Amino acid sequence: MGGAQGGQELSRTIYLGNVRKDASATEILNQVKTGAVESFKILPEKTCAFLSFLEPASAQLFYQEFLSKRLTVQDVDLKVGWGKPNPIPSNIQLAAQSGATRNVYLGQFDDSVTEESLRQELSKFGEIEQIKVIQEKQIAFVHFTSISAAIKCVSALKQDPTWASRRVNYGKDRCAYNGKAAGGDQQQYNFNFQHPFRGTFGFDPFNGGGMNPTSMIPQAYGANNGGQLRTIYLGNIPAEATCEDLCNAIRGGILFQIRYLSDKHIAFVTFVDAQSAMNVYNFANVNGLMVKGKRLRVGWGKPTSVPASVAVAVQGGASRNIYIGGIENNFDEEKLRQDFAEYGEIELINALKEKNCAFVNFTSVTNAMKALSAMKQHPDYRKYKINYGKDRCGNPPKRMSQQQSRPESASQQQQHHTSPPPDDDGNYGASFTD
Repeated sequence: MGGAQGGQELSRTIYLGNVRKDASATEILNQVKTGAVESFKILPEKTCAFLSFLEPASAQLFYQEFLSKRLTVQDVDLKVGWGKPNPIPSNIQLAAQSGATRNVYLGQFDDSVTEESLRQELSKFGEIEQIKVIQEKQIAFVHFTSISAAIKCVSALKQDPTWASRRVNYGKDRCAYNGKAAGGDQQQYNFNFQHPFRGTFGFDPFNGGGMNPTSMIPQAYGANNGGQLRTIYLGNIPAEATCEDLCNAIRGGILFQIRYLSDKHIAFVTFVDAQSAMNVYNFANVNGLMVKGKRLRVGWGKPTSVPASVAVAVQGGASRNIYIGGIENNFDEEKLRQDFAEYGEIELINALKEKNCAFVNFTSVTNAMKALSAMKQHPDYRKYKINYGKDRCGNPPKRMSQQQSRPESASQQQQHHTSPPPDDDGNYGASFTD
């Protein structure tokens, strides 16, 4: 998946390239609104920066946002990629769980305190990104570029006699998700699925009980209590059936993954949304699920959960389907298959050369995330428009009479639903299918 290396967990660090030498941390962090930041560092000599969030889910959400729009600082478009996965130091982890952020709140001071005096006094603890003084309320907020610097500051000031009469604590990181804007952000990040989604939500990482993206996600995706029933068992599959045939028959929910054991004539289909799995299960038992003219047996697999990082990515438009736009007539489909197959099993490749585009359907969202992240940086694919397409399994279910007739091929379905490729403003995703 995006930011994963060698099977490890998602990285929580974003790489930013093409950063101007005179760019400030504030200019960049003004555009970060997806989660609390653990640290931020600009390397002027290398024209790059590294942005580390507290949560991998926040990093994934940021990455997804700027897949579909430009990140511009000082009229320069920054490159957005993944940094190496690295664990949060245990002392910072513990402090963050107790409410520590990179923002230090100061209160009950007199008029002699100014932004400049605070900068002079507190910069010894670490680089300061921004200071905001509200004189009429006698409070100030000092945003460091790292939580570790803020921890040093709070610890030292609470033991400093000159600060004994003043209030010192942690404030909310200004980069943290703004729960008040949940409605707008849900639309921006495409939080609502194409199928009915039970349990839409907004979340605020550092408000009230300290809820964060990964504590929110499990409530909807069943990561607690051993997961939810979201995996459907399919049996009695004809020997000549392919994974493509199964995906052509499955309708009603976006897939997290499909595992087809052809030698045993069975498959396990895991949906992103547990309610969709229930709807598909009920529909199949009432109306039947036909593949190659044969009705399949339908049952439940074991309860499973969707990783928080994948859930966040799907909210941002991720699917198991990758769209490649702007291909030439002499486009090599076999090379496409070889290049993308490095990231996981492929269910279907559908090249529509007359429309100058192609779709690569993986058997899992996780592998599609890995492929998209890598291929956007691949020298052979930089000239193409690469984004997520729509999972055709999320289309409305077919009735029994339709299933018994000759099913449409994926190519025929594509002809019905193809839309223009995504433009430079990132208008893509929901209109693509295959």
